[in-house]
Amino acid sequence: MTQIDIIRNGIIDQLLAISDKEYLLAIQKLVDNTTLHGEKIKLSNEQKLMLEMSEKDIQAGRIISQDDLDKNDLEWLKGK
Repeated sequence: MTQIDIIRNGIIDQLLAISDKEYLLAIQKLVDNTTLHGEKIKLSNEQKLMLEMSEKDIQAGRIISQDDLDKNDLEWLKGK
């Protein structure tokens, strides 16, 4: 994995932990304003593999609603 992939994955991990809507909206605006329009984004082999695995999960019905996921997260946090 390249240094860029390591940095990107670290940022993604941090984003997943943020629950403040206003903070996330500000980050979204920042990303939207810096996205290169019309330029193709190259995915790493790991990213392609994760997308393929996700597609297989969807096709096999291994999905959960966001509400159910939130409830499971709250129950898990209460147990800690």
